[in-house]
Order: sequence, then structure tokens, then C-alpha cells
Amino acid sequence: MALLSRSLLSREAPRPGLLPARAASLEARTWAPPNGAAVTASRGERRCGGSPRPGEATAFSGSGGVRGPAHIRHLTPISQSARPPCPSPSATRGLASTDAPRPAAPPSPAPGALVCASGSACCWMETVPTPRRAARGRAMSPPGCLREKSPQERKIYMDYNATTPLEPEVIQVMTEAMWEAWGNPSSPYTAGKKAKDIINAARESLANMIGGKPEDIVFTSGGTESNNLVIHSMVKCFQESQTPPGAVVEQHSPEEGARPHFVTCTVEHDSIRLPLEHLVEGQVAEVTFVPVSQVNGQAEVDDILAAVRPTTCLVTIMLANNETGVVMPVPEISQRIKALNQRRAASGLPRILVHTDAAQALGKRRVDVEDLGVDFLTIVGHKFYGPRIGALYVRGLGKLTPLHPMLFGGGQERNFRPGTENTPMIAGLGKGLTELLRSLLSQTCDPLSQPPEYLELQAAEMVTENCEAYEAHMRDIRDYLEERLQAEFGKRIHLNSRFPGVERLPNTCNFSIQGHQLQGYVVLAQCRTLLASVGASCHSDQGDRPSPVLLSCGIPFDVARNALRLSVGRSTTRAEVDLVVQDLKQAVARLEGQA
Repeated sequence: MALLSRSLLSREAPRPGLLPARAASLEARTWAPPNGAAVTASRGERRCGGSPRPGEATAFSGSGGVRGPAHIRHLTPISQSARPPCPSPSATRGLASTDAPRPAAPPSPAPGALVCASGSACCWMETVPTPRRAARGRAMSPPGCLREKSPQERKIYMDYNATTPLEPEVIQVMTEAMWEAWGNPSSPYTAGKKAKDIINAARESLANMIGGKPEDIVFTSGGTESNNLVIHSMVKCFQESQTPPGAVVEQHSPEEGARPHFVTCTVEHDSIRLPLEHLVEGQVAEVTFVPVSQVNGQAEVDDILAAVRPTTCLVTIMLANNETGVVMPVPEISQRIKALNQRRAASGLPRILVHTDAAQALGKRRVDVEDLGVDFLTIVGHKFYGPRIGALYVRGLGKLTPLHPMLFGGGQERNFRPGTENTPMIAGLGKGLTELLRSLLSQTCDPLSQPPEYLELQAAEMVTENCEAYEAHMRDIRDYLEERLQAEFGKRIHLNSRFPGVERLPNTCNFSIQGHQLQGYVVLAQCRTLLASVGASCHSDQGDRPSPVLLSCGIPFDVARNALRLSVGRSTTRAEVDLVVQDLKQAVARLEGQA
């Protein structure tokens, strides 16, 4: 997979003494190990000993502690006696240039090994196959390198609700940021300013994706931190509202008065449920877990409003459930809470804020904070082909809506989330930084009149530009999957996530194959092609215990115990669905044959 833009293919030779030293391109780099040897390697080339097969990258064995690209495995010195003859330093000078002459190859080393040298020392390098990508981003075996797998050996991933692979465009932008924006974003010099510019551009792109304002975005480590930050903030906010002006805010004990009250539902992610339960156990807060309807799998608006108390400070309802895909009526909840707040203000009661965890919805359907009417919204990058980093949207951050930091430190993210920013991850999450990268790259190489197409978009911007197409494709594949399941298994199939008249995520299919000894985890263990789960990945260790989410939705115990959750992605095809259904059919036949 080519990760690097052609804008970086022409650079001057690295200066000596750098560790690692920049080579003339990001596809051909030179490392200077501590023992003084220089190792130069290029994807698709052998510096000594011939050429590797197409599609292969190089991995190195040399001195420990030397950094290299993603395919580097380890670096271990080779004894002098084991080193093959190598060209002189003058012969290898300039090898990083794409048009430089190559030295004569020494005798070939052992099969599968590469030899590369500059100076008096050399290292063994073994070839590592690098998968190519099809048009939609699926990994493919390089021709002539690895044999094509038979249908029985092929693995098909259908667990996109658990995580998604990084888009090549996202890897590209992250790689560029690692090389070109390595400075501390708080530093005043050029490298720091580059990093800060990338962070600001990513913040703007993320805001565009959800219809918000850039100043209302706070970057976090992921969805769990974002959800905890909201809950923590509301506890602090409530405590401040109960404290007379000028008094020191302390944690309230049960005897000191009212405690903040939260309203949520019974099918929330653990990063909402567990922090709230922890507050209840510590007698810091009170929580009402509203059951979802067994008719539609949703948290009903009337039930949410009925749970509100005078001390209620937050209503938190996920936008879409990760197991059933059911979309919750968040806009209606926000509207009703807004009307209720007007009456509460007249009575001197505190305002109720609304939070939604949008982790599963982003990238699969349109998400707009104005339509939703929420005060907080959680963003998780790895659910929409971005890196494992997150963000929190806060409406009118610090002005209209309060946010209290959980951490204290250097003041980054306007003191709401201190800690030196992870620039490459933020770059991958946010904006396709074409113009910004072209500007910063022009300082180190010849500027291009036309930047590469794959720099145009990455995670958030790809969702903004292509969400409707993604949604339509995934819905078509999901519907085809359910048709094929019903055709193969007939009345034995129970579609657990299909509720009449209820919107659900376009990619999610939760079903059970009814029968003795067909528990979901047992069926998956017999599958030779399908990679999927029985529900939320954080509950994967529960064995044959049915999903609490399905039980809450009214799915019978024996049916819920057999549940499988298949979630398709942007690149899933009908042909892959056919293979998966056949795999399931054979797995069931083996299990029933054993019985």
C-alpha cells in the first residue's frame, strides 16, 4: 500500500549523524544505527541482492532502537562473519534518489533475505508482503507474491460496529503529519505552528461533519473519555449550583442535601452505564435507567420525561444502539426537554442538558447537532474509518454549556482537556489537509501544481462528502444479507433488530438461528470464513449469557442466546454475503451433525 504522496519523492540526501536521518523520499529512507552503519531501504527495491517481488516492502534487522516504517519488525545486529560483501560508501551514496544508479549486486543471500549496506557495516532485511488495496480499500494479495486463498480459507470481516480499518487516505494524512508536523503544537516556532494549524483544520472539518462550530469541539482520547467527561462535568455543575457564592465546592455527602439526578436507558454503552452506576454506589448521584420499549427497541420520549425530577441535570440517550442498530428519538427528546426547561426556569429549577453518544451513527447516517438539538455529542473516530481517538461536541462551550475538566495540566484544548495534543491522530480524524500540507511541504520540497487525490479527503471529511452513498450501499448489502439468511434458514431465522416502523442503522443485522446447541459464540467458533461477534465487543467474554440489550428489547432468552451481530461496511459486497451465508450454513450443519 503506497502511503506516501508523490510530493515527497524528491528530497536532498540526508545529513549525516541524524537518527533517524531523512532520506530523499518517504519511500526510501536511511537510518543511522548507533554503530555508525547506515541502512537504506526502499519499498519494492533491493539495495543489494536483486529485486523483491511486486507489492513487497522491506523489514530490517539491525541495531536495536532504530525507528523505521510500519513494516519494521525488529533490529538486531548481525555478526561480521555473517555479513555478505557490500559496496563501498561511495557506491551507495545517493541511493535514496529514485534515478540514482545502483551498485553491482553482491552474491545473493539466503532466500527471502535482503542485504543493504553503506559504509563498513550492513544488515539483513527480510521481505514482508504489503497488501494492495482494491478500489474500495479492501486488502488484496499481491500478484506473484502470495497465492490466492481459496473461498474456504478466505476471511470476511463483518464486525464494522466493533471497529473499522483505517482508510488509506487517513493513513496518508497521518503519515504526513508524523513527518512534517512533529512539533509541539504549543511551541511558537515553525514545527509547532504546523502542528497547531493541522489541529485547527481538523477541528473545523469535524465540526462541519456534525453541523457544529469548530470552537465547540474538544479532542479526547476516545468515546469512553468523552462520555465520562460529560457525566463528570454535570456532577460538578450541579454541585456548584447547590453551593452558596464564595463557598468552596466539595463533594456532597448524602446528609448535605440533594444529589444530581441522571436519566438514561437500559441499552446504553458501558461507558455511560458504568460511570453512572459508580456514582450511585458512591452516593454521589442518583440515576434512573428507563427500559426501552419491547415493541420498537427505543427509549420512549414519554418514559424519559416521566423520569425527570427537580434535581435532574442530564438526560443521556445514545443516538443508535450498537447491537440492534435501532435509532433513538433524540430530536424529540431534545425538543421536549427544551420546553420543559422553560417551565423549570420559571420555578427556579436548574436547566436539564441533553447528551447523545453518536459513536455508532457517525459515518452510517446523517448526524447534525442542530437537528438533534443536543448540548453534548460524543464522536469516536475508529467507528468511521478513522484513528482511535475521539472528540466531544459541547454547544456554546464554556458559555452556554459548562464543561469541567477531569484532568489538569498544561492548558491544551483551552484547559478543558490538557495534555500535549496527538497531532497525527487528530489529523487522521479531522480534515483532509490538502492546502495546508501543500504549503508546509513546499518548505521542504518542490511544490506541486496538483496535490494527490487521496490527500483531498480523510475520516471526517470523507463522511461529510460521501455519507449518503455510504448509507445507500450499506443498506443494500444489509437487506441482501437478511434476504439470503431467510432464504437459507427459513423460519429458523429470527431477525432481532427488525422492529416495524423503526429506523435502524443501515449496516446492522442482529439475528438468531434457532436450534439446540446453536448459541451465537458456538456458531462463530465453527465458521471458517466469517469474522463477526455476538454483540458488543466489550461483552465478548460473556460466553453463552444472552445480551442484556436483546433481553431489554423483549427478545426471548433462548433466542437471544443464539444471537449473532453482523455489521457490514463501505466495501462489503453481495458476493461476500453469499460466502458468509454459506459459511454459516455449513457451521450449523457441522454442529447439528455432532449433536
